[in-house]
Amino acid sequence: MAGFSALDTLSVTKRSSPSKYSTLGTHNYRRSKQNVDLEKRSYSEDDTAEDSDDESDYSSSVVSSRETSGSYSSNRPMLHKKAPAQKRAAAYRLPNRIIRYLCLGLISTLIIFVLGLVRMSIVSSRRVEVGDLGSRPAPRPPTWEKFEFLTRYYGGIRTLVPFSENKPEYPSPEDEKPLSNDTVITPIRDLPTSKSFEPYKNQTSPSYLKEYLPVQECFLDDQSSIRVPRLQYYHGRPSGFPDNVMGSYELLGLPEDICFERFGRFGPYGYGYALKYGGTGTGQHGDTEGSELVWRDDSGTDGANQIDYSNINWGAAQKRCYLANAARFETKSSVTELPTTFSVVDKGIEQRRIENSKPSNLTSTKKHLPRNAVVIRSWDTFEYREEDILHLRALISELSLGSGAEYDVHLLVQVKDEPANPIWADADTYQKHLNESVPAEFRDIATLWSETQMLMVYQGIFDTFIRDRPVHGPYRGLQMAMQYFAHTHPEYDFFWHWEIDIRYTGHYYNLFSQIDSWTKKQPRKGLWERSSRFYIPSVHGSWEDFKQMVRVQTEMGTESPDNIWAGIKGSKAERPKVDKPIWGPERPHDSQDWFEIEKDPVPPTGYDKDKYAWGVGEDADLITFNPLFDPEGTTWLLESDITGYNASDGLPPRRAAIVTASRMSKRLLNTMHRETAFKKHHAFSEMWAPTTALHHGYKAVYAPHPVYVDREWPTAYLAGVMNAGRNGATGGARTSVFGEKEHNLLGMSWYYNAGFAPNLWRRWLGFKVNNEGGEEFELTVDEGRDGKGVNGMRGGEGRMCLPPMLIHPVKNVELPVEESPEKENIPESNPDA
Repeated sequence: MAGFSALDTLSVTKRSSPSKYSTLGTHNYRRSKQNVDLEKRSYSEDDTAEDSDDESDYSSSVVSSRETSGSYSSNRPMLHKKAPAQKRAAAYRLPNRIIRYLCLGLISTLIIFVLGLVRMSIVSSRRVEVGDLGSRPAPRPPTWEKFEFLTRYYGGIRTLVPFSENKPEYPSPEDEKPLSNDTVITPIRDLPTSKSFEPYKNQTSPSYLKEYLPVQECFLDDQSSIRVPRLQYYHGRPSGFPDNVMGSYELLGLPEDICFERFGRFGPYGYGYALKYGGTGTGQHGDTEGSELVWRDDSGTDGANQIDYSNINWGAAQKRCYLANAARFETKSSVTELPTTFSVVDKGIEQRRIENSKPSNLTSTKKHLPRNAVVIRSWDTFEYREEDILHLRALISELSLGSGAEYDVHLLVQVKDEPANPIWADADTYQKHLNESVPAEFRDIATLWSETQMLMVYQGIFDTFIRDRPVHGPYRGLQMAMQYFAHTHPEYDFFWHWEIDIRYTGHYYNLFSQIDSWTKKQPRKGLWERSSRFYIPSVHGSWEDFKQMVRVQTEMGTESPDNIWAGIKGSKAERPKVDKPIWGPERPHDSQDWFEIEKDPVPPTGYDKDKYAWGVGEDADLITFNPLFDPEGTTWLLESDITGYNASDGLPPRRAAIVTASRMSKRLLNTMHRETAFKKHHAFSEMWAPTTALHHGYKAVYAPHPVYVDREWPTAYLAGVMNAGRNGATGGARTSVFGEKEHNLLGMSWYYNAGFAPNLWRRWLGFKVNNEGGEEFELTVDEGRDGKGVNGMRGGEGRMCLPPMLIHPVKNVELPVEESPEKENIPESNPDA
């Protein structure tokens, strides 16, 4: 019946319908039940025989054509039972000992792996804490680094041309092709004659003498024999010298058609002649042609005006100058009784002042001049090099003695290691440490201060320790020292906070007096808004154009990366937000933070009704040398460093100006002092004075002094980078240049970490910088160079000559000092010999 095997298989796979009854007999039912039982249980070796019998019995049964799927019980297995498996050999198993070793090795590997991950995580966290991020791909260089260096800053005095004839290398008008950096030949001319600079001409004018008493001449020595020296300048500029990219000479009334080389600037103060003649022993290298004119007197004698500075006492000289000119100033109360600070006003001086001042109709009808203190910050471990001494001599001579005591120059010296130097223990310890810290000629103008002293005066301030620095320290609390200094010196009307690493290539009195005059003329309307922007003449046009542009930006708003997609469907960006012009005091949010507001200035009219009249003729309470920006929303690290205010509704309105150099009024500093002492209000050094002025409605002005750049920036791009804040200002947005983008200021001649500034200063002094410049460069033409770029300049043009400009920072300049024997006493000749 082999032919039916296929049918048998098919019939087994069919089941009867559940609606039909089975017609099989009892025998088939039992077999079906047995099959079900077999199906439910597993096979084993013991069942092999039974399975074989069942299978043969099932296979040999005849299936007729009448048997259909309906004739089978639904309990019958659908599938054919598998053929019995043959008995296989038992599988090999590893010994238990080996299995244990393998498991132990696997577990140990996992534990070591986990511990390694933990260790790497700890090491990585520590590296991140210390800033060690390992080797990573170098970040993309800033855009400005792609711009070409400007070369004509380093031109010499043998290429001088009149300012009106100079074709500046940069910036050039947009409709003109810029001058190529490939200029090979610059005409070298004969050395012109330098001239004496006259910064005090205004004091002898009829209009001045009509209002003020004449100046009484001051001298460096007590015998009244050493006059204040004069600077020497050259007309014009080196050929191709770039124009300033920011700020304006014309606006501030500063001279831009002259330049100063190093001998004309510092020669009067001891640069260029030997120690045995009272000089510094520096400046006796490089190009010196024409320098003898600096020390030539009116009779034509060379060297006659070389001053012996070895016995000068600048404190005594300033006191004598004040006494001679005391009638020009309003009588002020003497300094608070603190024997540890320098002052030209004391009981003895005031008594002599009264005796010397004879009342007259002339005196009573003349106006009094304000008094200024120039406070230079230093510290007790500062090393006063020859270059620093030249700078300090220039400040005192030009500002104090030359002006007839309108200014007094002070050194404010921080004591860093107080446990080793307990200066507050007694007066002898104080004086001993001062003598050890300050050169003899400046000791009488120095005042020591310490962090512990500030902690004693300004107690109870909540300290957030931002950047791990204490609020009373010199980094965050430097203004505390200035506040207390002003509190102990009521004889001054204004205080110039100056840094010891600032340099000026021009005359200091000319700079300070012109800035004072310009800021006094500025109207209050739109003043905060104008002061929050860099002024770039090549882009903004005239100052009047700039004023109108600022007003439109403030009242209409500007496009920025934050709102560029505004107006597009689905975009969350908002339309440009207009700014509310600052008009009068801008108070803190909580009225409990207001303090002594009764005497605060109040606008005489509404903002729209004012015709740029309010503020004209008013002395500025705050003058800064960088824009007054809004730190809110910027990436500046210290934008939230303010304490003592209720911040539940956000931080109070605030302003800041990078670089602490500024002029502050007595009113402003007194308000800062009292708020810190009584309300425990304070902010970061560069933010505290502007913020106080904002809260009380005081007049604050940014003076747009000339600033130079070292590369050929497209001026429109530069303007967009510098004024990239909210609505065309410098602050108020994450795009501000103050913060993560301050690297754009590294190539400027003025910023706290500018790289161009110290390099330019050193080249001007005749040093080599990056293997360029120096004595050989000044004296010799290198015919092997092609004249292309800074590294290709041929030289031979003489020493550099720079127009008046502020340069910051300048640190650690080591001038070569020529050793020389002591001044010899030459015996007189005997005519009878």
